[in-house]
Amino acid sequence: MGRQQRWRSAAYAACFMALPLYVASVPAACALTAEINGVEGDIEENISAYLESIDEKQYTDVRLEGEIRSRTQEAMRVYGYYEPDIKIELKPAVRLAIEPGPRIEIEVLSINVEGDAKDDPPFKDALDDFPLREGEPLRHAPWDSLRSQFSGLAIERGYFDWSFTDRRMEVRPYLQSARLYMDFDSGPRYRFGNTYITGSHIDPERLQNLQTYEDDEPYLAESLATYNQRLAETGWFRSVTVRPRLETAQELTITPQGGGDPWFSEATATQPTRPLISSAALASVLMLNKRDNTRLPIDVNVEPADRHQFEVGIGYATDVGPRLRFSWHQPWINSYGHSLDHDLYLSAPEQRFTGVYNIPLEDPLRDSYRLQYGIRNIDDSDTRSLEAGVELGRRWLFDNDWVQTIYFRTTYEDFTQGGEADQVWLFYPGIQWSRARTRPQRFPLWGDRQQLSVEYSDRVWGSDAKFTRLTGDTEWIRTIGNDNRFSTRLSVGAIETDDFSKLPPSLRFFAGGDRSVRGYSYESLSPRNAEGRLRGGQQMLTSSLEYQRRVKDNWWGATFIDVGDAFDNWGPNDLKTGAGVGVRWISPVGPIRLDVAHPFDHEDAFRLHFSIGPEF
Repeated sequence: MGRQQRWRSAAYAACFMALPLYVASVPAACALTAEINGVEGDIEENISAYLESIDEKQYTDVRLEGEIRSRTQEAMRVYGYYEPDIKIELKPAVRLAIEPGPRIEIEVLSINVEGDAKDDPPFKDALDDFPLREGEPLRHAPWDSLRSQFSGLAIERGYFDWSFTDRRMEVRPYLQSARLYMDFDSGPRYRFGNTYITGSHIDPERLQNLQTYEDDEPYLAESLATYNQRLAETGWFRSVTVRPRLETAQELTITPQGGGDPWFSEATATQPTRPLISSAALASVLMLNKRDNTRLPIDVNVEPADRHQFEVGIGYATDVGPRLRFSWHQPWINSYGHSLDHDLYLSAPEQRFTGVYNIPLEDPLRDSYRLQYGIRNIDDSDTRSLEAGVELGRRWLFDNDWVQTIYFRTTYEDFTQGGEADQVWLFYPGIQWSRARTRPQRFPLWGDRQQLSVEYSDRVWGSDAKFTRLTGDTEWIRTIGNDNRFSTRLSVGAIETDDFSKLPPSLRFFAGGDRSVRGYSYESLSPRNAEGRLRGGQQMLTSSLEYQRRVKDNWWGATFIDVGDAFDNWGPNDLKTGAGVGVRWISPVGPIRLDVAHPFDHEDAFRLHFSIGPEF
C-alpha cells in the first residue's frame, strides 16, 4: 500500500472517528430512550449508545422497528453475539427483550509482523499486550485497536512503506467460531537525513545544538516534536515548523491526469520542485540505491520574532496600592541569540528599573550567562533606601527542572532604617537553587515552588559588612476532586553577622502583608528600636495554610491561617497569627483575591487584603 493511499485511508478513518462526536452533538430532544432487558453492563450501554441518536419522528412504526433491530444487532456483534433473538415493543414505550444466543469464540488467531519492525520493542509490546486469545470470546474492539496501533506506530517510528498484506476476520455464526488473520509488513525503517534550516536569523550552529536527533539515527516523530518545541521556547521565532520532507513515489513520479489527490498538493506545496520521472524508472532507481531512499531530509522553517516587544501591566494590592509595570523585551539582538529585557515598576512605596542581558551558551535553553543591573527607591514606613546594583551570574537548568545559579553581586545602598542612616558598598557571591511547576498556568490546580539561596560577604575583598545570609521558600498547591484546593507556604531566613547595623534594608527581614502574614500591614512585623521604629530582623519565619472551595464556575471561597514574624533570635516567645476568609475570582486577566483577616493579638481588628495576579 503506497503512502498516498494510506493518507487517504487516514482521512477516512478521521471521518469515522469524528462520527461519535457528531452523534454526541445531536440534541437530547431527538434521543431515543429504550428499556433493555436480557443483557447488562457494557453490552447494554453499547446498545443504548447505538439507539440514542434515532429520532422516532422520522420513522414509521415498521421502519422504526427495523432500524432498532439493525442497530441492536450491530451493537451486540462487536461483543461476539451474532445471532441474538430480539423482541421489540414500541407502545407505550420502547422496550427490548433480548436473548443473546451463543457467543462467537476465536478458533484461529494469527498475527505476524514482518520487516524492520519485527524486532522493534513497541511492536513486540503491542503483540504481548493484545488481550484476545484462541478459545476466548470474540471482541471487535481489541482487534480494531491493534490495527490502528500498528499503523500509528509505523507513522511515529518511520516505517513509511508499511502495509497490511493480510487483514481478515472470518466469522462463522453457524459454528460459533471466528478466524482472525493480520499480517503487517512494516518495510524498512527510515532514518534522519540532513536537516535544512530556512528563514533563520540566528547562527545555524545554535539551532543545531538544540536538535534532539542525530544524522542517520532511526526516525522518531517524537524527536521532531521535541525539537520543534525547543526552538519555540528560545523566544527567537514567531513561528516554527519542523517536518520530514516527502520524497516518496507519489511525489517523484509523473502526476496522474487531473492533478492527483488534493492531500498531496497541499503536503508538498512548500517543497522544492524536482523533475518528475516515470513509475518504472523510479522503481529501478530505488532498487539500485535502496539505503539512500530511507534517509529522510528534515525541513526546518522559522520566522523571526519581533525584535522589540512591549508590555504594560496595571494592578492593585493593599500592600502597595496601585502599581504600574512597563516591560521592553528584545528576544534577540544579534545572530548569537543574545537577549535583553528592561522592566520599569512603579508604586507608591517602591520604584525600580531593572535590566537583564542574557548570553546563551552551547545549549541555549539550559546554560547561559546573565548580567543584571538596576536601581530601586523605597519609601515605606520606617524605611528609606536608594539602591543600585550589578550582578553577573551563570545559570544551569537540569533535567529534573531545578535551576542552579551562581552569581556575584555588587550593591551600593544609601538608606535610613528606623532613624539610623548609612551608606554601604557590598560585594558578595551567592548560589541559588529553584524550581517552579504549575498546571494549568493561569490558576494552578497542581503546583509547587521551591527556592534556596546562600550569600556571603567579607571585608577582605572590600565589602563594608561581613555576613552569611540564607533564605528558603516552599509553596505547594494540590486539589482533591475538582472543587477542593489546598495551598500551603513556608518561608525562612537567617543572617549571621558581627555588625547588623551595616546591613541595608534590602537584606534585613520583615514580615506581614498579602504574601506573608495577613491581618498585618505590609512589612510591619520586625524588631523595633528604642524609639519604637522598625529596624528589621536577623531571622524570619512565616507559614500559611489555606483551603479553597469552588462555589460556582470561576468563583471560589477561601479560609486561611497565617503564622510568622521577623525577629533577632530563633525561637521567639510569640509568633504573630492571622486568620480569615476570602473570595477568589479567576478573571480573564488572572486570579483576583479579596481577603478579610483578623490579627489574633488585636481585639476587634480586621484588615482587608486585595491583590491581582498569579500565586507563583
